[in-house]
Amino acid sequence: MLILLNKPYGVLCQFTDREGRPTLADHVREKGVYAAGRLDADSEGLLLLTDDGGLAHRLTDPRHKQPKTYWAQVEGIVTDEALACLRNGVVLNDGPTLPAEARAIETPTLWPRDPPVRFRKSVPDAWIELVLREGRNRQVRRMTAAVGLPTLRLVRVRVGEHALGDLQPGQTRRID
Repeated sequence: MLILLNKPYGVLCQFTDREGRPTLADHVREKGVYAAGRLDADSEGLLLLTDDGGLAHRLTDPRHKQPKTYWAQVEGIVTDEALACLRNGVVLNDGPTLPAEARAIETPTLWPRDPPVRFRKSVPDAWIELVLREGRNRQVRRMTAAVGLPTLRLVRVRVGEHALGDLQPGQTRRID
């Protein structure tokens, strides 16, 4: 079984939390499943859950290089130079990243985020699409910051062949 979840902003990628913060248990009713990969609490979008350990391994193990597609709202003006850096790989404190697919995109049609992304009249923002084939902790945020484009909002829209589609925050779709 595979469950696609549109993980809302602020939800932890675990089923329990001693501090009472929102978790996957608030949105996923199926028992015996676990997240195949993670999204930090500040990120939104597609999270895959499964009861199949082999499938989880294929989806998350870096050797399988499953592409993961993200839309990132960034602070600043996206330049060709910044995109080229992302495409070539960025050196982070834990070593160089693999090259990513990167392109500027028009503002996507998304659900409103609660709380909303901060807006500053004096600082422009833009959207980029990044496709990664590795999954380090907060990697997209660290990569965009390294090229001078701090991430304001981050939404994962695809993992391998599985797309977020029209799922709204908190909604699931089961694939048998």
